[in-house]
Amino acid sequence: MSNLIPPHGKEEKLMPLLLKGDELQAEIKKAEGLKSIRITSRETSDLIMMGIGAFTPLTGFMGKADWKGVCDNFTMADGTFWPIPITVSTDDEEIKESDEIALIDDETGTLMATMQVAEKYTIDKEYECKAVFKTTDTEHPGVQKVMAQAKYNLAGPVKVLSESYYPEKFKGIYHRPEDSRKIFEEKGWKRVAALQLRNPMHRSHEYLAKIAVEIMDGVYIHQLVGKLKPGDIPADVRVRAIQTLVDNYFVKDTVVQGGYPMEMRYAGPREALLHATFRQNYGCSHMIIGRDHAGVGDYYGPFDAQKIFDEIPKGALKCQNLNIDWTFYCFKCEGMASMRTCPHGKEDRLLLSGTMVRKTLSEGGELPPQFSRPEVLEILKEYYQSLEEKVEIKLHGAATGEVKKD
Repeated sequence: MSNLIPPHGKEEKLMPLLLKGDELQAEIKKAEGLKSIRITSRETSDLIMMGIGAFTPLTGFMGKADWKGVCDNFTMADGTFWPIPITVSTDDEEIKESDEIALIDDETGTLMATMQVAEKYTIDKEYECKAVFKTTDTEHPGVQKVMAQAKYNLAGPVKVLSESYYPEKFKGIYHRPEDSRKIFEEKGWKRVAALQLRNPMHRSHEYLAKIAVEIMDGVYIHQLVGKLKPGDIPADVRVRAIQTLVDNYFVKDTVVQGGYPMEMRYAGPREALLHATFRQNYGCSHMIIGRDHAGVGDYYGPFDAQKIFDEIPKGALKCQNLNIDWTFYCFKCEGMASMRTCPHGKEDRLLLSGTMVRKTLSEGGELPPQFSRPEVLEILKEYYQSLEEKVEIKLHGAATGEVKKD
């Protein structure tokens, strides 16, 4: 028997939908003769999350009753807790209920899955945006994606045939839930806190992780390696930066770095719930929720993502929220602190954020050492310098008439 928290859902067992071996080859062959639709990068990443069991207990894309239940009260039609609709859409008028179809990633052309269409329906996109994002402002990156969805949603069970490029590109970092659970069990961990990351770790992230290390058996630094919005730092750069920090500033065997293939929705409070839901499948008993978790712009209050855990039905999630106050560097305290531990005024505090790191480095500025460790800053500076060199090469090519490829 495992000491770890059980997976999400009534059956409390992982339900990966990724086919293997002869079954996989047979399904790939069958897919050649099926109607196909192209799916977006977000839909592809959701498929992979279902494939590896991270979205247990989902068996496919949601129908209208599930969609409405999730929007209205965080539950699917069968009563299972789920915070954000997981859907796929098409403009294909010819696809009918009961059809079997193939799902093709629109960006890579990869055959991702087959699907038995159980339902074809339309939704009120603005209704979903208000429920999930608390806004219909099309400047919000998550709203943009929902509003750009095709006319019809398709629902039904899927058989996942590929994990795309993730296992190869992020070898050693890319984890399926069965992988992280095995790692935690081998280390003897039971109480495991997940730290969600989509940025390189600055000192506030490091501080959050170290607070959790004090009270947990271990911390899972779990970063998104799926698609982000323009301007965000690429996953391979973040992996290097985080591993450097882990190797030099954490006690051995207190933290593990992993990556997962989901695409950000920037849904703030609702996404915090989704993060906790699938982290339960990864074996994490707690989810660290700090300031503006999964937020973007000023759409959410700084601690809305903590408050929402008190609004869901009691017992809906076994993975508990580990709330940590606003953290910063205090010059009078001479170290990292939080609102709960630092008595000094805002004039003595240096607020740290991934946005500030990106903006300063992308503009060629220098960050004070309180922002991030020197080893991490070197990796980030190297990345931004490479971007500048690419721009210079392109400008030179345009001026001389030479064609340069990235």
